[in-house]
Amino acid sequence: MVALSLSKILQALALSLVTFIGVGASQAEVVYLPRAVQVTGPVYAIVGPLGQRSQANAGLNANYGFVLTANGVILIDSGASAFSAALLAQAVKMVTPKPIRWVLNTGSQDHRWLGNGYFAGQGAEIHALAGTVKTQQGFAAQQMANLLPFLAEQLQGTEPRLASKVHDGPEKKLDIDGLRLEWITTNAHYPGDTMIHLPEHAVTFTGDLVYVDRLLGVLPQSSVRLAQVAFGRLQALKPVHVVPGHGRVTDMTKATRETGDYYAFLIEQVGVAARNMESISETLNKLAMPTQFRHLQNFDELHRLNMNRVFVDFEANP
Repeated sequence: MVALSLSKILQALALSLVTFIGVGASQAEVVYLPRAVQVTGPVYAIVGPLGQRSQANAGLNANYGFVLTANGVILIDSGASAFSAALLAQAVKMVTPKPIRWVLNTGSQDHRWLGNGYFAGQGAEIHALAGTVKTQQGFAAQQMANLLPFLAEQLQGTEPRLASKVHDGPEKKLDIDGLRLEWITTNAHYPGDTMIHLPEHAVTFTGDLVYVDRLLGVLPQSSVRLAQVAFGRLQALKPVHVVPGHGRVTDMTKATRETGDYYAFLIEQVGVAARNMESISETLNKLAMPTQFRHLQNFDELHRLNMNRVFVDFEANP
């Protein structure tokens, strides 16, 4: 098992700790308790809330999943802390008494991997692609500090821990306890993002490539161009069941309508306007209310910011 040095992390936490003097235990009470839903056969999803990270959801505002195998459970993503990892473990126990023996990280954002240490402590083997691990290592201290305003004392006992099984290359085909999977890098929402396809079950866990029910977010680290390419790869896999990074388990029709079409909108409308050296304010105003996406949760909060980031990116890198 590989643990990161805590010196930088503790330093970052100390800078923010003053914010939380006086936070009481009652404020940390968890409202959201994760529950598993069967996707198909031995494949399950844990669908998190659509809002932002908070103590009420323990930072589990994303989707997770697991697969039952002959000798244990393969868990997909480990949560934002040791605290939230324990909640995920409890959700698995409500389905099966089998132990979680393998954990797969689909990304390097906090709620995808900061629970690794909890599961490693329970004897699980942690897997990730090399590109994901590289980003995790680079952002661990910053992520721990950023989580503190949201999770406070729920971060106690959390130790960022990297995968013990690191797989080279942007893609990897694996067999874990009889389960065949195809692991594919997307680098979409966050560097090191991946998706995991289970061909025998026609299921794809997309990580943060796909959002449904809520609008996807374009971060400073995001690449809508890489995302569009990766979405095309997802379409080629032809999954029957799509477990998105956020939102309910769905199919490719809805995933295309609420994510694939939005990537196309950002590139073909906003990006093209930037390439044509049009006014950013006029572009953002003209494209402020696309009817096909206005129904998505977080639209008012994120859409204009998404367009702004895409415009600036295409302006600088046409």
